Amino acid sequence: MPKFRSTRAQAEHAVSRKIALGKGRHDHRNDGRIHSVGTARGYAQALKGFAEYLQSNRLGDLGTATDKEASQYLADRSVLVGQKTLDLDRQALQMHLGVRLEVVKSERETVLSTRSYTTAQVERIAAAQSERNSLATRIAHDAGLRAHELLTLRPAGERPPSTHRQWSEARFTGRVGVTYTVEGKGGLVREVMLSQDLANRLEEKRLAEPRQVSDRGIHYTQHYNLGGGRAWSQSFSASSRRELGFSNGAHGLRHSYVQERMGVLQGNGMGYDQARGTVAQEVGHFAKDTTNAYLR
Repeated sequence: MPKFRSTRAQAEHAVSRKIALGKGRHDHRNDGRIHSVGTARGYAQALKGFAEYLQSNRLGDLGTATDKEASQYLADRSVLVGQKTLDLDRQALQMHLGVRLEVVKSERETVLSTRSYTTAQVERIAAAQSERNSLATRIAHDAGLRAHELLTLRPAGERPPSTHRQWSEARFTGRVGVTYTVEGKGGLVREVMLSQDLANRLEEKRLAEPRQVSDRGIHYTQHYNLGGGRAWSQSFSASSRRELGFSNGAHGLRHSYVQERMGVLQGNGMGYDQARGTVAQEVGHFAKDTTNAYLR
């Protein structure tokens, strides 16, 4: 791709190479071409957004973009946009890169409808769960994990974080604990930190042999006898309703983590903007604006 300064020019050039107007799309389905003006317009807008993301994160341009960068972009976008927009973005990226990308589910509705829990509320919920789900709840709160990420926990020494992203050294400022890794959306492997007590309790649940588990149609290799995925999420919500009379959903624990970490980082003298970016990385995003969705 020629070098363009403008992200709009990059996007328009990428789309122009795929346009095949005048050919019925029903007769040429799945040929990797664009057969309507409306689709061309939508893809150009989607690719412009991706180009801006690459530029702002110093990752190059559309001509050098990789599928890993596209997957992470979709993961970041999942907090900010609805499913329809997210699917359009994915389709545009697939066309441009010539690869098939994993379908990413939008978190926007979940994020907007959930609110944080206090530490005391989390403890009440955890105390009313089974042992393996109780530990999972405390770990999810302590590390800001998604439900499926609980199934992917590994000691940091056994699996390094993804190398295609630049990680901030400010992560986990103000914390002392043990580092693990989890696999998040888009296949991004990131470091998370657990308190020493929770790490000790987790290691007591270490499986003699890893086991294969399935959650929402996706297969994971689990190394600990720990709750996670949909089953844990349902247990959390049921326990929350029993103990508190309401449920904000397990996703509310990510709200709690972000809000608590923002307080700690700013209390350590970090500016608001840097704190947002730091926490975004801690919960598996790279666009600091995504942090805003958790600060409601």
